[in-house]
Amino acid sequence: MSTFLNTLFNLRNGEDDRQKTLCSVKNNISFTGANLWILACAILIASVGLNVNSTAVIIGAMLISPLMGPIVASGFALGMYDFGLLKKSLRNLLIATLAGLLVSSIYFFLSPFKEVQSELLARTSPNIYDILIAFFGGLVGVIAVTRVEKGNPIPGVAIATALMPPLCTAGYGLATGNFKFFFGAIFLYGINCVFICIATFSIVKFLKYPLKEEVDKKYQKQVRYAISIVVLLMLLPSIYFAYRLYVQQKYQQSVNNFIEKEFTDKGSTIVYKKTNYNSNPKIIELAFLSKRFTKEEIDSLNTRLSAKNIPETKLIIRQDSADKIQLLRNNILNEIKSKDVIVDEKNKKIQALEAQIAKNTFDSKQILQEARIIFPNILSLSISNNTFYYNNDSTSNSTLFIYQAQKDFTTENKAKFEDWIKKRLALEKIDLIRK
Repeated sequence: MSTFLNTLFNLRNGEDDRQKTLCSVKNNISFTGANLWILACAILIASVGLNVNSTAVIIGAMLISPLMGPIVASGFALGMYDFGLLKKSLRNLLIATLAGLLVSSIYFFLSPFKEVQSELLARTSPNIYDILIAFFGGLVGVIAVTRVEKGNPIPGVAIATALMPPLCTAGYGLATGNFKFFFGAIFLYGINCVFICIATFSIVKFLKYPLKEEVDKKYQKQVRYAISIVVLLMLLPSIYFAYRLYVQQKYQQSVNNFIEKEFTDKGSTIVYKKTNYNSNPKIIELAFLSKRFTKEEIDSLNTRLSAKNIPETKLIIRQDSADKIQLLRNNILNEIKSKDVIVDEKNKKIQALEAQIAKNTFDSKQILQEARIIFPNILSLSISNNTFYYNNDSTSNSTLFIYQAQKDFTTENKAKFEDWIKKRLALEKIDLIRK
C-alpha cells in the first residue's frame, strides 16, 4: 500500500533535467528583447480590458504576461540559497512592476473613460481566498515547470494567479487619485507575488534541489524566519479582509431575508434594489412596481430593521414621481375648492347688502353719472345709508358704497374717489367695497 501511495504522489516521476529546468527559469527573468515587448503589450491589453470591463481581454493579458518568470526564479533562488539569482530576480521584478504602474497610469490618465467597472473593483479588496489561490496556483505552476511534459497547467496558472490585472488596477488608482484602489490592488499584487514565490520555494525544497552555496544552519533559520514574517504580514490583513467579507455577506443575507419576508412574500413587486454597505448609516434603497407607502409605514419598516439583525441601516423607498404630482394636484384642487367657498360666501353677503341698499335715500343713478364723468373706470355704484354689516368679525355702522369697476383702482385713485364721495354727499365716514 505504501509503495502504491509513494508512486501515486511521487513528484520525481516525469521530472525534467534540473539543469535544463534552471536554465529555463533563468532565461525568463530579464525583461529585454522579446520579453520587454510582451510585457508592454500585456500591460496595455490588461488596462484596456479593465477599462472596457472585458473579461476575455483581461484573460488574454494574463496568458501573455511574463511576470511569473522572476517570481518563480525568486522561489528557486531561496530554495537553493542562490542569492545572486535572488538579487537579479527581485531587481527585474521591481523593474517590471514599476513599468506596469507607469504604463497603466499613463493609459488611464489619457483614457476618456474613467468609470469604475466591476473588473476593476474585483481587484481592490484582497482576502484570505486570494492567498489560497496564489499559493496553490503557484504549486501547480512550479510543478509544471519541473516536468518534462509541461502540459496544460501553465495557462491555467497564469489565469488563476492573476498578476497583471491588479498591477494595472493600481495604475488606475494612481491615475485617478483613488489611493484606496491603489493600495488594495498593490496589496493583491503583493499577495500573488509572495505566495507564488513561497509555493515555488516549498516545491524546490521538497524535490531537494542542490544548494548553490553552503550556508550554516543559523543562516538557513534566518531565511525561514524572514519568509515566516513576510507570510504573516500578508496573512493577517488578508484574514481581516476575509472577516469583513464574511460580515458583509451575512449582512446582505439578512437584508435579502427581510425584503423577501416584508415585501416579496406579500406580493409586492420590487423593480429596483440597491444596498450601500459602506455608508454610515448603511442604506437600503427600494422601488416598487405599484405598491405605495405612507411615511408612517416607512418609519415602521425602519424600526423593524434592528429587530431583524440589520442594525445601523436606513430604508429608503423611492416612490414614483407621479404620486407627488397627484398629491400636488389634489392639494391645488382642495385649495381651489376652499377659495370657491370663500367667494360664494362673499357673494352671498354682497347680495344681502345690495338688498338693503335698495332702500337707500340717495339717488344712486345721479351720483353714478357724476362719478363716471370724473372716474370713467366706474361701471356701477350702490349706496346704503347707516347700514349695519359685518366686516372682519366686527360690526360697522356707516354709509356703504359698493362699486363695480373695469379694473382695480390704484391706491391714489381710490383715495381720490373716496374724498369726492365724502364732499359730494357731505359724509364723514364711508366704506368702499368693490363688487
